[in-house]
Amino acid sequence: MAVSSSSGSAKALPCFQASLLAPQTKRTVVTSASQHRASVRMRASAAAPAELKKTVWVWTENRQVMTAAVERGWSTFLFGSKDLGKDWSSTARINPLFIDGPEIFDSENQKVAVISQVASPKELELVQPDNVEAENFVIDFRGGWQVIPAENIVAAFQGCRGTVLAVSTNSTEAQVFLEALEQGLDGVVLKVDDMDDIIKLKDYFDRRNESKSPLPLTKATISKIEVLGMGDRVCVDLCSIMRPGEGLLVGSYARGMFLVHSECLETNYIASRPFRVNAGPVHAYVTVPGGKTSYLSELRSGKEVIVVDQNGLWRTAIVGRVKIESRPLILVEAKDNSGDDTYSIFLQNAETVALITPDTGSSFRTAIPVTSLKVGDEVLARKQGGARHTGIEIQEFIVEK
Repeated sequence: MAVSSSSGSAKALPCFQASLLAPQTKRTVVTSASQHRASVRMRASAAAPAELKKTVWVWTENRQVMTAAVERGWSTFLFGSKDLGKDWSSTARINPLFIDGPEIFDSENQKVAVISQVASPKELELVQPDNVEAENFVIDFRGGWQVIPAENIVAAFQGCRGTVLAVSTNSTEAQVFLEALEQGLDGVVLKVDDMDDIIKLKDYFDRRNESKSPLPLTKATISKIEVLGMGDRVCVDLCSIMRPGEGLLVGSYARGMFLVHSECLETNYIASRPFRVNAGPVHAYVTVPGGKTSYLSELRSGKEVIVVDQNGLWRTAIVGRVKIESRPLILVEAKDNSGDDTYSIFLQNAETVALITPDTGSSFRTAIPVTSLKVGDEVLARKQGGARHTGIEIQEFIVEK
């Protein structure tokens, strides 16, 4: 998802088709080679959606908000007064737009957008693509309406040409409009007087933009397996469905994280739970957005983690629930195939817990249960800097063993 601070005179962006993919309920591990490769391509496509341009205009009378927005690359501002717009234009390189009743004009008095207030279902029915008389269409929902109207607008404007934006009074509302029916509206008009909303919205875009770059994963060879005693392990239940080949990056040391598979695969022991990763004990690290790590014991409902697949493609997911229970543990160590580093992880000693294997194109296997793991098996890991302070990578001397 890329951010565009496009001016009103910019070419209209084509509207998009919103689509929902129903997750499959039945998962199998063994497929034909051609089916396996097709499945990998489908997962890659689902994990890395096509780039979507998102427009952000800022509607404010607060100079600090303007400064924060300009510093973050947003330069289109809405004003109710031409005098204020001219004053701000003298101190910063901005694109001022001016509101005059239901219409929006640029500095050359050219109409660039129309704005429509919606406060009832009847008014929402009147907002139709054929009624739009400008390249940019701004919708101002009143009366606390957000999610359902946004979804209806996305559906109504699919296939048309034009840029549809919604007025948002904070960064949380803006996120709702940008994600409606997965695709979201073309952009938002952020009407705020608090610079924190500018910062939060930019952070939101930054996190989403990161997901377009695959994480580099490395092959590691299992060098030690040891059955141990009891420990407090953490099951992470997400608000998202995971597919075969996807899981969480977990490790005893931040320098090397194992890709632990979700419980999406069918087994003879328990029903598939494609929202769950039996991730490891309370002390283990898990990778979260922003290049950070968190202890598994610190995860809570509403926190975000990143879900990664065999190819390093990743996406963010919200934690719905965390279950900590005492279970028998197994210690797994693996040596990095490309160096001398050795990584370790503790996992519950159970058939439903598995590590993800490299995608060789000829192997039908996506994961190996820890109960079937052998010395010499190859698994996927992520090599990264070892030193961490409150989950943030730092440059300092550190020894972990």
